[in-house]
Amino acid sequence: MTYQTINTFLTDSARSPIIHSRPTGSFNVFRREDFTCGTYLPSNRRDFYKISLITKGNGLLSYADKSIMITGHALVFSNPNIPYAWEAATTEQAGYFCVFTNDFIYPGNARSVAESPLFKLDGTPVFLLDQAQSTHLGDLFERMLSEHQTDYALKDQVLYNYVQLVIHEALKLQPTDGFVRQFGAAERITSLFLKLLEHQFPIDSKLHTLPLRFAKQYAYQLSLHINHLNRAVKEVTGKSTTQLIAERITAEAKALLRHTDWNVAEIAYCLGFEDPAYFTNFIRKHTRQPPSALRRG
Repeated sequence: MTYQTINTFLTDSARSPIIHSRPTGSFNVFRREDFTCGTYLPSNRRDFYKISLITKGNGLLSYADKSIMITGHALVFSNPNIPYAWEAATTEQAGYFCVFTNDFIYPGNARSVAESPLFKLDGTPVFLLDQAQSTHLGDLFERMLSEHQTDYALKDQVLYNYVQLVIHEALKLQPTDGFVRQFGAAERITSLFLKLLEHQFPIDSKLHTLPLRFAKQYAYQLSLHINHLNRAVKEVTGKSTTQLIAERITAEAKALLRHTDWNVAEIAYCLGFEDPAYFTNFIRKHTRQPPSALRRG
């Protein structure tokens, strides 16, 4: 399984460049019929979120632990923590989709899109639609496409609001129960690990110290051997346990630096670093910037 970034996703498909719609986030929107991906979209790992509106064309949607045959209008939410694949069963495919990074929705990684019930790891990400629902959502995507072409200085905010409207329309719907679940041990372990990781955040008090900072601590909490945890996480996500922990700690550090007046030593302590110098080196390694630069944002 390969790991696909939002850059390679668009470049490999010969699409237009990414729009840096918010200060640190990326976004783009397409019509499905204009997007060159053939009849099979492989089960790659991605580093971006995706919302798809299917208005024409049948196909099999497969996730790491489940699959569903879609034969009508549907709204689909894709999480970068879960590999997924689409196999078209009919030649003609139509609809829309948008792709975006976490920072597009939450600049500075103050929160995670994965907290949403639409993107959560154990959720059901497919909503079957009637004609009226599909038409309404299609209008929102058409507005995204139209705004995409403008030179309006604040179009990033407009696009953000359209994405939020799509999300809220989905929250009003009931998800489909047509999935055939095929849970494997690696998927179950990874899901538990990612839930435990996300449960450590956000840090909302200077008196709060991150309880779990190392992979071996997560393994202990999950009653697993560290090697077993590492193998499962690597198989499902394409990343190491340590890498995922470091990414989440880095995201929280950036949020605290940008959105609080806590000093570096206080933030370091909250994130489990006893030595502020070690925290500074950690931030430099993972962002290529010192904490002071991130604070200026």
